[in-house]
Amino acid sequence: MAVFNSLGSNYDFNFALKAIVSQNKKNDLDKLIQLLENRYCGKAILFYKAREAIKVALQLTNLPKGSKVAITGFTCWAVYDAVHSAGYQVEYIDINENLNFSSIELKKRIDRTKIKAVIIQNTLGYPCEISQIEKICKEKDILLIEDLAHSIGTLYSDKREAGTVGDFTILSFSQDKIIDGISGGALIVRNKKFSEKKLPPQKKLSLKAQFKDRLYPLLTFVVRKTYKFVLGKILHVFLKKLNLLSKPIENNNIQIHLLPNWYSSLIKLGFNKLSTNLEHRRYISSIYAQNIDKKFLSSDIIKQISNSTNLRFPIFVANRKNLIELLKQNSIFVSDIWYDAPIAPKKFLGLTNYENQCPNAEVISIRIVNLPTHVNITDMQAKTICQIINKWAKSQ
Repeated sequence: MAVFNSLGSNYDFNFALKAIVSQNKKNDLDKLIQLLENRYCGKAILFYKAREAIKVALQLTNLPKGSKVAITGFTCWAVYDAVHSAGYQVEYIDINENLNFSSIELKKRIDRTKIKAVIIQNTLGYPCEISQIEKICKEKDILLIEDLAHSIGTLYSDKREAGTVGDFTILSFSQDKIIDGISGGALIVRNKKFSEKKLPPQKKLSLKAQFKDRLYPLLTFVVRKTYKFVLGKILHVFLKKLNLLSKPIENNNIQIHLLPNWYSSLIKLGFNKLSTNLEHRRYISSIYAQNIDKKFLSSDIIKQISNSTNLRFPIFVANRKNLIELLKQNSIFVSDIWYDAPIAPKKFLGLTNYENQCPNAEVISIRIVNLPTHVNITDMQAKTICQIINKWAKSQ
């Protein structure tokens, strides 16, 4: 089977069948809410997308008009869009080699501008300097939001679990995430000051969107299974042309949707398998760290493998396009780069107000290649990837 970073890479045939037959039981929703509230110690609210949860969290704060919200200067368009849609301004904080901003850089920005909330994301699951960041936020009376889109299960250096520190916690259960329910997001209101605030109205999700989500695991499984035999390539093109594959990111106004109950059983299944999932990702990441030419690696990343979710394993190269093409020739597809711009995908960068505030992120965004760590990649495949990269390195 061809190896993809995404394209339903978390799914097997059994999951695909579960997605099709999953029932709309309220009991499943109630159990998931209870699980989230027990794990993250706050009030849990489910949404169709995590960006909806970010928007609602910011709306609940009722920050002064014109307030700035600090975000990692190496992130997804969805984060920027959620802040902007909530009516606030974005302040970009540049990153270090561990793909997160430092507490020192954050404090510099806070001292110069009116930051009222900070969103941290533990990029690719690698933990940020949470203790120092938390201290700064408390001293300056700034709200702290933990975005776990990459980091459900990450441990900080002080051994607290990601999501158990901030005023709000955001979770994403979207395609290719640590817990993949095809779609889904959650807001955990941990600060009791905001727990009784009135929520904005939530719309029902269209049956069309649900139908596409139910079929997505099966369709992508078939594409991956048959990709080497040309049939998968043809089917993939056909499905995209007819817009039959659900998409994790779209450029549209953020509307707040209820999460239909049937997603809950898939998400809960992801939590049940979380320990096994994380153990596998750490194992695969260790193979990369031990075997790939050290000039392509970040020592900061390697040191954090045991505490990270290792959503993907980053290497940093010149002439990235050449390496991606070589991997593609070997049926390894890693061109869906996280991230190809400070605010990615690159095609959405022009829709933001970003103006070269994050030079480190800009350099990293043209050098980073993220390697797959998901449950369907074997140790043999990981070692093959290492061999291809090292052989390519000798030709550079």
